[in-house]
Amino acid sequence: MLSGIVFGLAAGISPGPLFALIISETLKRGKKEGAKVAVSPLITDIPVVLLVLFILSNLVEHNLVIGIISLFGACFLIYLGKENLQIRTKETEVRGETKSSFKRAVIVNMLNPNPYIFWLFVGGPMVFRGFQLGISASAVFLVGFYSLLVGSNIGIVLVVEKSKSFIRSKYYVYVIRALGFALILFALFFVYEGLRLMGLY
Repeated sequence: MLSGIVFGLAAGISPGPLFALIISETLKRGKKEGAKVAVSPLITDIPVVLLVLFILSNLVEHNLVIGIISLFGACFLIYLGKENLQIRTKETEVRGETKSSFKRAVIVNMLNPNPYIFWLFVGGPMVFRGFQLGISASAVFLVGFYSLLVGSNIGIVLVVEKSKSFIRSKYYVYVIRALGFALILFALFFVYEGLRLMGLY
């Protein structure tokens, strides 16, 4: 449980694509849409965890797969970053796009190599180690991890929502555009990681 709490909190508050997307969607569409992004790992991590556990159990080479995923993720992050850079003041009002935020979060999570790397080298081994003690040990690790991961993400949404009155000014647009730059920077890192994992750099 303690390991899950530490890892979950670290993942939740560390800067990354999902962190930037949570802030961006909360500012643009409100805390409800931001919350959808915040809880998205509960859905998107299921196939990731199952895939990683399958790879670990069969000792299959995984660098090429992660490298390809990283390159696709970079393309999508560049798309999101470009969209944020082009935003104008009139476009900052909350709109009735109820599904877009969650869809974006799903794509970012599925194409983000970090969850795969985490579960391959940290989470997966912890789960397997828990199986040696009993299935309950693995269960409490997962509960601790996702409680703090999602909880810290929701906390980010609430903090951002409280600052909405200030960010509705022209400076709000600057924040969104800055997040756009951040997403593009993460995309460049994903390209580097993808090429490195594929043995091309």
